[in-house]
Amino acid sequence: MYNPFTLEGKTMLITGASSGIGRSIAIECSKMGGNVIITGRDLARLRQTTNELSGSLNRLIVADLLNQESVYNLAEELPVLDGIVHCAGINKLMPLKFIKDDLFNKVMGTNFNSPALLTSKLHKKKKIAKGASIVFVSSISAFYAALANSVYMASKGAVNAFVKGLALELASSEIRVNSIQPGMIQTSLLENSLLGSEALNDDEARYPLGRYGKPEDVAYTVVYLLSDASKWVTGSILTIDGGVTLR
Repeated sequence: MYNPFTLEGKTMLITGASSGIGRSIAIECSKMGGNVIITGRDLARLRQTTNELSGSLNRLIVADLLNQESVYNLAEELPVLDGIVHCAGINKLMPLKFIKDDLFNKVMGTNFNSPALLTSKLHKKKKIAKGASIVFVSSISAFYAALANSVYMASKGAVNAFVKGLALELASSEIRVNSIQPGMIQTSLLENSLLGSEALNDDEARYPLGRYGKPEDVAYTVVYLLSDASKWVTGSILTIDGGVTLR
């Protein structure tokens, strides 16, 4: 049966796959026939993700992407990849006068430095196949301002700029590079938010489509970008936000 969105025969790495959006991406990619390699720092949670994957050729690799040696070892261990999804990320609200070096470096390191350097190492070791697709999970925060969110915004803005440059540089190898920028997604992190249910409900009501996103809303877009259905798409930044940035 013809399906331009199939991932059959493709091997892909998904970082930050121990929970939330990353876990959903891994699950949906495996359902579409992809051979999924997931990575994160928490072995127990990675095993939980693995138990939900379809297929028998999936793997998990524990790695701390803030540790240079761990990134090097991961790049050594990985096979040649047809797809990479950089999903690992964190956010820490920091008003300007309370910015601290350690938190600043952790947010920038996790959200930008680590995926950028991992991509560089994989390319250098020829672990990215000709015709592969690389997807960075960014955020509408790259251009949609919120109080005390400047560092996170900067990290995601850096991701989007990196994607543009990388897409041009790797085009001669037919390697596509794109990013997606979701709005608010309903994950366990949101459920544990300090804002409280009333404030979250008020915020959700601002979304023209009437709700926050679900992890699978992001995952389906990633499947598209990894598949041959998007083989003429590169350097794009796709917004998935229920219309909230239309306001």
